[in-house]
Amino acid sequence: MSKFLSFEFWNTVARTILRNRILILILIFATTVFLASQWKNMKFSYTEANLLPDDDEINLRYQEFLDKFGEEGNLIVMATNDSTLFTPEKFKAWNDLAKRLNSYDEIDFTVSIGDLKKLQKFEDPGRFEMVPFIKDSTFSSEEVSGYREELFERLPFYEGLVYSKNSNTVQSAIYLKKDIVNSKLRKDFVVNDLIPIVEEFEEQTGMNVYVSGMPYIRTLNSQNIIDEIGMFIGAALLVTSLIFFFFFRSFRATLISMITVVIGVMWAFGVLGLLHYEITVLTAIIPPLIIVIGIPNCIFLINKYQQEIKKHGNQAKSLQRVITKVGNATLITNLTTASGFATFILTESTLLKEFGIVASINILAIFILSLLIIPIIYSYMRIPKQKHLKHLNKRWIGGFVDWMERMVRHHRISIFIISLLLLVGSIIGIYTIKISGSLLEDMPKSAGFFQDIEFFEEEFDGIMPLEILIDTQREKGVMKLSTLKRMDQLQDLLAEEEELSKPLSVVNLVKYSKQAYYNGNPKYFQLPTSQEQNFILPYAKNLGGDGNNILNTYVDSTGRYARMTTFMKDIGTEEMEKIEEDLWPKINKIFPEDRYEVEMTGKALIFQKGTNYLVKNLVISLSLAILLIALIMAWMFKSWKMILVSLVPNLLPLLVTAGLMGFLGVPIKPSTILVFSIAFGISVDDTIHFLAKYRQELKANKWKVKRSVYASLRETGVSMFYTSIVLFFGFSVFMISSFGGTVALGGLVSATLLFAMLSNLLLLPSMLLSLEKEIANKQVLKKPAIDIISEEDDFLEEEEDLKN
Repeated sequence: MSKFLSFEFWNTVARTILRNRILILILIFATTVFLASQWKNMKFSYTEANLLPDDDEINLRYQEFLDKFGEEGNLIVMATNDSTLFTPEKFKAWNDLAKRLNSYDEIDFTVSIGDLKKLQKFEDPGRFEMVPFIKDSTFSSEEVSGYREELFERLPFYEGLVYSKNSNTVQSAIYLKKDIVNSKLRKDFVVNDLIPIVEEFEEQTGMNVYVSGMPYIRTLNSQNIIDEIGMFIGAALLVTSLIFFFFFRSFRATLISMITVVIGVMWAFGVLGLLHYEITVLTAIIPPLIIVIGIPNCIFLINKYQQEIKKHGNQAKSLQRVITKVGNATLITNLTTASGFATFILTESTLLKEFGIVASINILAIFILSLLIIPIIYSYMRIPKQKHLKHLNKRWIGGFVDWMERMVRHHRISIFIISLLLLVGSIIGIYTIKISGSLLEDMPKSAGFFQDIEFFEEEFDGIMPLEILIDTQREKGVMKLSTLKRMDQLQDLLAEEEELSKPLSVVNLVKYSKQAYYNGNPKYFQLPTSQEQNFILPYAKNLGGDGNNILNTYVDSTGRYARMTTFMKDIGTEEMEKIEEDLWPKINKIFPEDRYEVEMTGKALIFQKGTNYLVKNLVISLSLAILLIALIMAWMFKSWKMILVSLVPNLLPLLVTAGLMGFLGVPIKPSTILVFSIAFGISVDDTIHFLAKYRQELKANKWKVKRSVYASLRETGVSMFYTSIVLFFGFSVFMISSFGGTVALGGLVSATLLFAMLSNLLLLPSMLLSLEKEIANKQVLKKPAIDIISEEDDFLEEEEDLKN
């Protein structure tokens, strides 16, 4: 490794690059074309992000449920609370809307007012039959009023499914075919058919229709992610190019940098396609991330090139020194950044693993592109004019560096006190951080579909399916009266929870059978007695028509397993854990564990459990990143003591950010979990640059610590300031997102990197000055494993400059 990072090695690299410019450009072009051809393999995720490992017990339980009942998130609901619905014209239009949707191949069946069947008792011969709730296609005002009264007063079976009794809201349940729920066909139906049909209905009737359900929400949410990728890339290019131009005042330098990062973005998409990974809410941020991380590479390389030109005006020598001097340092800093992302590869979560793989590969790819493209393009261009070099002597930058030096020279105690106060405050804030497992929290609040979600939460107590799987341990055990009574008790128990909706299960069907037996009298909507079971239960088992679909939805083909579905409000992890803690002892009392097996599952629960899993992995991945980077620092400087100096200025900003999250009420969730590993991997780059320069200055200044610290501060302060500003505004681009999680990610990473810059420019030099006897001395820093900034190269430069 030392040989790989040696001065001789980088000299060889520089000569190879500059002697094979045409070949390298052809190879870059060919690679870009190849990776662009892989874009066709990119696919967008049509399922929710499953944060748990595939072999996790909770995931296995959920898969067992799907094996028995198929995809559970196949319900789309449409609702209206328009007071004019129960007028002949609009009532007919509402029924026709459901019929029209039911005619589509993608729809399994619908449950709307027009689809309702009544279980009716007949004499001569005695029998039950399912008969249409609405008999005619045209009706009078009196008939519509009669339907309304009968629905709300005499059909409790359909409460929560077709109507909300509290507010007189009516809804239609649309069940998609289960085999299309996680496919492109679902998206095509929702976007191209359902939404235009609903909008047409609203325009014709003047009624407001609310649409929701997991397939609908997932479709529009993923569409928002797709739309935002282009917006992020455009915004990141615009912001970074403007800042770059502000610093360098050169269209040429700006254009070269933009070309480099655009190729990097093309490669990022190509890698996603090559690996056949889905574009998720995480992998969608990688292309703009490459722009933000790639621009600092360009700044270091172009800044060094212009400094060399200003120094001696020799283009060939300048390009050679750009590669030999900046290549080594930039490689190390890109490796540490990639390491922060690569720690996610070690988790068992497929989502995080894919993100870590693609991000770390492309960070190294953008380093290689920068190192190749910038020197080669400049080699074909004229030497920069004096006006292009003016930015090297900006007064305001000099003022900033002077301020830093004054602070370190005269106010070291104040820096330590402020750092200590920040640490104490951060620890207090950390104790107030909450964990959020909300599936909807990060969704765009201004989107129409989110307002519809709020409507359904208000009217029907939530839209997030929570499933309970009951194993009776024997075939046809579900339809035993003893089991049905236990299920009825469980339904009453769930109905008591304010955060859960009225449950749906086979119990509702059996109760409806008894009501029908007693001529539709709603007071008999209850389970049959032991005397009634022999002549009522057989009818419940053999309901005809559309009833069959509903029955099969809640009992498996063997009759051994029952499914109970309730819908929960968008509550966080802590609330859900409290509900579970309260429910399980009662559930186990209703269903003895030696006779029944009861499991709680569903997409909402999977997501919440996944959030807890991620929090544990945050600690693991961040600890691994810290350990890995600590080992790199110890190896680089051949001193374990340097770990303290290098890690403290980078851990403090992470703690400050975590404290801010606590005070501002930003919870730990899948999006904000990434902040710490990303920020740590990037911020430690500044520490490497500073310590490498500091060691070089120590040797040049005959191991005089103070002179070396101030010289390092002046030398590295400008480039650290430049790159930190680019990173700050680059990550701030994510704050234009409509997704709360992406906004939080952008804001928190930006804030952390700003804190990290100040920490590395104020706290780090202050520690070096205060600990010079213990750490910052000749014995500790004399022999590094590698020369990040080559001293041999500097000596050769001085010799050449004297000759010239």
